[in-house]
Amino acid sequence: MEKSEKRDVSRTDQEENLLDEETLFIVSQTFKALSDPTRIRILHLLAQKQHSVNEIAESLHLLQSTVSHQLRFLKTLRLVKYRREGTTMIYFCDDEHVMDILKQTIDHARHH
Repeated sequence: MEKSEKRDVSRTDQEENLLDEETLFIVSQTFKALSDPTRIRILHLLAQKQHSVNEIAESLHLLQSTVSHQLRFLKTLRLVKYRREGTTMIYFCDDEHVMDILKQTIDHARHH
């Protein structure tokens, strides 16, 4: 293999390691979700057990409208899902990778 061919292979390897715009956007939105204390509290609660909006609001001493707003944001990012039970929506975590990151970060913070 000539030098110029080696250089082209290296450049291709480097290009493959670059983040595309969609990946960058998803990563930044995930960290945005995890940067808000209310969303962290909601995700942490949902990691323990599925809850309705009212149960989340009651457990975390938040307004129902605040919880609904934050759940909408988390749903858009596919971090939570819901299922209907009669007229009640039951929310649960939808991304184990992000929940693992959250758990590890909480464990890290508790050990300092």
